[in-house]
Amino acid sequence: MTKFKTFQKVLMMGVAAGALSACGADDVASPGDGVIVVPAPAPAPAPTPSPTPTPTPGEAAASCPTGTANVGTIEVGGAGSGDNRRVCQVSGTIRGSLTLENLAGTIYSLNGKVEVGDDLGPDAGSPLAGTAGTLTIEEGVTIFASAVQDFLVVNRGSQIFVDGAADAPVVFTARKNVLGTVGESEVGLWGGIVVLGRAPIGDCDLPTTPCQAQVEGSDDIYGGTSASDNSGRLEYLQVRYAGYEVLTDNELNGITLGGVGDGTVVDHVQVHNNLDDGMEWFGGTVNNYHLVMTGNGDEMLDYDSGYDGATQFVIGIQYAGRGDKIIEVDSDDKPRDATPRTNVEISNATFYTPLDEYMHIRGEADIAIYNTVINAVNDKACFNINEDNTAGANGGAPDELGEPRFKSVVLDCGTDPIRDDGDVSVATIQALFAGNNNNLTFTSTLTDMFINGDNETAVTFSSTADLENADAFTDVTYIGAVPQDGSNNWYDGWTCGLVGQASCLEIPAAG
Repeated sequence: MTKFKTFQKVLMMGVAAGALSACGADDVASPGDGVIVVPAPAPAPAPTPSPTPTPTPGEAAASCPTGTANVGTIEVGGAGSGDNRRVCQVSGTIRGSLTLENLAGTIYSLNGKVEVGDDLGPDAGSPLAGTAGTLTIEEGVTIFASAVQDFLVVNRGSQIFVDGAADAPVVFTARKNVLGTVGESEVGLWGGIVVLGRAPIGDCDLPTTPCQAQVEGSDDIYGGTSASDNSGRLEYLQVRYAGYEVLTDNELNGITLGGVGDGTVVDHVQVHNNLDDGMEWFGGTVNNYHLVMTGNGDEMLDYDSGYDGATQFVIGIQYAGRGDKIIEVDSDDKPRDATPRTNVEISNATFYTPLDEYMHIRGEADIAIYNTVINAVNDKACFNINEDNTAGANGGAPDELGEPRFKSVVLDCGTDPIRDDGDVSVATIQALFAGNNNNLTFTSTLTDMFINGDNETAVTFSSTADLENADAFTDVTYIGAVPQDGSNNWYDGWTCGLVGQASCLEIPAAG
């Protein structure tokens, strides 16, 4: 959840020290990396045969690819599983190109804060001194981290290409998951993924032009001048058991996107059991598709700081005893006249929660939600808007302050679906839902918590053609994330923890 920052770190704009290499004094494993077998110091090895022989099933690879460090072996699933893999560690700053290949008998690990490239600043036409980096991760690769201090940051001017596949996702997870000792409810076992770009943002906590800010959970900077900035691709990706609190009210999310531009691809992404938000956007313009949020400790999705973009096809499931709001949409931590204001447009989402929480909109943010199902199974409120300006109730000019828009949104949220906290009245919020195929007293017939039943199928779909980001959406013929007829089971094969999918306690095979 986004909170006002009560501290300022010294901005370090110098070049990060030490290029990534496969050996050297800086290549120190995180606690637990490859602890089962650690090679003793030895003279320089003979040249690796070309090609390296493929290990037999269950046998660890003999060596690690260039750009990674061999820190021993680990038995996936724990002692006796027979699935031994060579641990190839990534650390420091990646300058130039590094590809993590899907190799038999191999698994990768993060050591500390791993950065992709130096921060090249807010303007591609006048970059800061430094070197860009490109990290490519092949389909089926698993990367684990051993401690909360282990996390990945992609800096401005650099790129990450997560090239997972529908039947072979890329998995970032915790060492306990690899060893088979993680509990089903555990969270916060490592840091997470942070991607920073040069797209515009609305909150500036640095005295700079253009608007720039320091991202939560780290001392890195985001924001810039290019709405079409391209930070790469996150596709068919799972992030499990991540997130940690750096300082009070300052946490890493499963995936943090700061100032990420719409040249970036975010498609088929799952965050499971994160300590804080599943995903959070700080400004930027990136569009997002086919998101799965399961068991996260704070919001499922959190949009803030002038984010302006589209999200389509979302499965969001909270677990009993863990989680905060369904979605939080905010525009400002700081000045109320910050521009751009947050403008979130969502279609085809299904949210299932057993908690006493709700969708929360505030801070004069603009939002449009279409074709969405919210099911609170414990007779709880599902919706709250703070501040008259956010609700469009102040009479401001349309181009200055927007009004939330809802079409084909159905709420199965008990007898009082709108939260009354003494701010914006229930009647004002109810009026926003009047007509347009909305239903505040809907009876859900979802199966498996996210697949449409008869009642969802009977709701008339609303076209997204009138949305500001209409070109980013695909009009379908149903509300919710997944149709009843099985014609678009987009979650199948690459997710974990959903009905009919692999367990999140399991690690995919390598090679």
